[in-house]
Amino acid sequence: MSSTIWSVDEHLDDILATVRPLEPIELQLPDAQGCVLVKDVVVEVALPPFDNSSMDGYAVRIADVEGASEEFPAVLTVIGDVAAGSAGLDGDQVVGPGQAARIMTGAPLPAGAEAVVPVEWTDGGTGEGPAAAMRAHSDAPEGATGEVRVHRSVEAGAHVRERGSDVKPGDLALRAGSIVGPPQIGLLAAIGCSTVVVRPRPRVVVLSTGSELVQPGEELTGGQIYDSNSFALTAAARDAGAIAYRVGAVTDDAETLRATIEDQLIRADIIVTTGGVSVGAYDVVKEALSSVGDEDEPGSGIDFRKLAMQPGKPQGFGSIGPDHTPLLALPGNPVSSYVSFELFVRPAIRALMGRTDDLHRPTVRAVLAVDKALTSPAGRRQFLRGTYDEEAGTVTPVGGSGSHLIAALAQADALIVLPEDTTSAEPGTETDVILLR
Repeated sequence: MSSTIWSVDEHLDDILATVRPLEPIELQLPDAQGCVLVKDVVVEVALPPFDNSSMDGYAVRIADVEGASEEFPAVLTVIGDVAAGSAGLDGDQVVGPGQAARIMTGAPLPAGAEAVVPVEWTDGGTGEGPAAAMRAHSDAPEGATGEVRVHRSVEAGAHVRERGSDVKPGDLALRAGSIVGPPQIGLLAAIGCSTVVVRPRPRVVVLSTGSELVQPGEELTGGQIYDSNSFALTAAARDAGAIAYRVGAVTDDAETLRATIEDQLIRADIIVTTGGVSVGAYDVVKEALSSVGDEDEPGSGIDFRKLAMQPGKPQGFGSIGPDHTPLLALPGNPVSSYVSFELFVRPAIRALMGRTDDLHRPTVRAVLAVDKALTSPAGRRQFLRGTYDEEAGTVTPVGGSGSHLIAALAQADALIVLPEDTTSAEPGTETDVILLR
């Protein structure tokens, strides 16, 4: 274990300098959600691919409805229906003078038509008139199905979605580096992409250590506690965008832990352990991993450190296995492990994904809403749980500073940051606040 005291920033910089984005792969759209695009996506098919109606109504010629009103409606012969998904009117039919075609939303605008009149601006084709009489004669226009009275005029292109009005062939749909979220998946599908090249979501394996740990649902006996860390950190890894695997708690046996970690390497892009990194007699993670590096592989192995922070002073970081899989060893106290995850593991996961502009949780400035001064140890950066009031611009501590107070952590939505050179923060002091949600 290194005797040097590392700063929070030095430890984080070392992690981010080591972690490299995962190699790109091609994924089906549903599997690409949350991933980062590696290549620009260029449009090959116009969107919409054809002129189509944005309303249920009637496709008309402009001149035929000019000046139409409730008192003097334009009476047009309906020559057919155009449904969504159809190719248009049957055969070579076009909307000619004095004619209209009944059209549904999304249906292609038939030839000859220049606009769509919403059905609400008509009588819905229920009226009887010249067209009805005309159908009784042999000289009625082919395909005539009735007539419609139009009560309002329209301009050219009214209620028509023009071909390529969203995107045209050759347009840049999405840039490399974009995050593939639901709207982006919708756009990719709309322009015909079934797969996309992205950096995949990292696979994170989380395991707790400690012979005292029991799985929730089991009966506690003397000296035992429930394993909460592996559940919390697995959820945190998923929240960060990873595919997370939780491993049951490992007993305080170095060989068992080493074997468990080696077994997990096949499905891990990063491994996170919690517990066993301090100076106790049974700190199994240090015992198991201090000499795990391969002498023939420079840079491999785990370095155990002391950081100038509270909570979370003991930390471990390095790489193991033939693929130099990153491993972050976090302390075992629940608050220490969670704070450590937010500060160090979350950025590492985001870096593996290829994300660059949002590695960290957002940080804001807020005023301390306290009755008395907060104290902090000299030379350490302290992270206190708190609740943030965005409207008031204040933050209020929750619970005490103990690293075992997980109930207070569950109530918090922020971390109050007291710098290394701060030993006392008076009420009304402005400080950095890391937003957790």
